[in-house]
Amino acid sequence: MSTSTAAAPVPDWLQRVADTSHEDMPLVRRLAGAPLGRQSAVLMLFGPGDGAGPDVVLTERSSALRRHAGQVSFPGGVVDDTDADLVAAAMREAREEIDLSPDGVRVVGEFPRLPLSVTGYSVTPVLAWWERPSTIRAVDPAEVARVVQIPVAALVDPAHRFTATHPSRAFKAPAFEVGDVYVWGFTAIVLAETLDLAGLTRPWDVEDERVVPERFMRR
Repeated sequence: MSTSTAAAPVPDWLQRVADTSHEDMPLVRRLAGAPLGRQSAVLMLFGPGDGAGPDVVLTERSSALRRHAGQVSFPGGVVDDTDADLVAAAMREAREEIDLSPDGVRVVGEFPRLPLSVTGYSVTPVLAWWERPSTIRAVDPAEVARVVQIPVAALVDPAHRFTATHPSRAFKAPAFEVGDVYVWGFTAIVLAETLDLAGLTRPWDVEDERVVPERFMRR
């Protein structure tokens, strides 16, 4: 993607998400009282897209990794002692993973810390708008296999939405499949919440339950 000189304005729907009180977020209420683990931050980077309307930047982890191999997620990771704050941590990780230039990124808000009992981490999603998109890439293929930009229109298309279930039936949550990009777990849950808060969600078949593919079951 080529660098743009004119800054794309933050869309109203994204500002609506940024302005939502944490107390009004259903996901926050569901996780209330859960223990907080080691702190990490991810960058939820939405941009103007390239012909198909606004999109979101996601990464696909390498299939060779021991944990969460092949899974799709937001750029991000553990907060370092050298990070000034959670925003700095999310931006640093995005630079290290996808070579993102911070110059064209406008941070518009933060979700609260969200505890993940499965991993022992608590994750803060940093909400951002890519007002001046630039070229991005998978910096280290051993960690990130590829970077994908999924149009928001595809995410809200009911044909691309379903409920993912764990083979043991211990897990059930919204998921997305757009082409060969399968998004489930924490990333899909946060994306679904964001689309809801933005007022973009279209009715979809929540009773369409599909077992998560075996390739994603390795931790």
